[in-house]
Amino acid sequence: MKRNVQVLLLLFTGVGLLHISLLTDLYLRYVRPGLRPALIASGVLLIVLGAVSAARDGFPFNRPRTDHDHGGRQGGGHQGHGHDHAHGPRIAWLLYVPALTILFLAPPALGSYTAARDEAKAKPPTTGDSLFPALPRNGIVEMSLNDFSSRAVWDTHGTLKGHTVRLTGFVTPGHHGTWYVSRLAISCCAADATVRKVRVHGAAAPPADAWVTVTGTWHPTGKVGTDDASPALDTTTVKRVPAPKDLYNDAVVTRPGR
Repeated sequence: MKRNVQVLLLLFTGVGLLHISLLTDLYLRYVRPGLRPALIASGVLLIVLGAVSAARDGFPFNRPRTDHDHGGRQGGGHQGHGHDHAHGPRIAWLLYVPALTILFLAPPALGSYTAARDEAKAKPPTTGDSLFPALPRNGIVEMSLNDFSSRAVWDTHGTLKGHTVRLTGFVTPGHHGTWYVSRLAISCCAADATVRKVRVHGAAAPPADAWVTVTGTWHPTGKVGTDDASPALDTTTVKRVPAPKDLYNDAVVTRPGR
């Protein structure tokens, strides 16, 4: 790979990072919102490095190399050897694939393909913590999938009983016609994504990856307080909704009941 092509790689990568993090919100498909400043700084740094290299090497033309460019060595085995050190291995051309991809064809966020192949497990509550306060007595309770799943599996006091809840997520097909409303949560980036999903009873499955809001009541499955329990919902309504801006944010503020 010639020097001028290496410079182009730096520029393309830098522009791509700025495209997904500064000019658009596409970066939210891959990382948490808090990493946006780091992506912007990285993009600017790569563009500056590319510009400096271009100015130094006379981009877009390779400046002729002299003995001085090779260190001015005389008789050291490098004089007149007849090839350019600016070339790198040909496999380096593959670096253009991610650089051009984020610039012209940003990959989609993780969805039902990932959720269907990963097992969702609600974490048990910490001993002594009051993680399951009473829910509001009146109206439909808006809940995150994480909160609903934890209560459905570990809440032996049954705070979900008698409440109509509303959950939002994307559709994940299951086996034999079953389906789930799902969310993916990340700690840093899409590589560490964990799955949260609730099986839906009583309604036909919408298309995979469609975002929906489901309303219904808790469907007890297995013995609560053990790993045999699993989150499920007897649904009354299923409504298609637009995908949220932050696809990995499952946070919902649920006011405790009195």
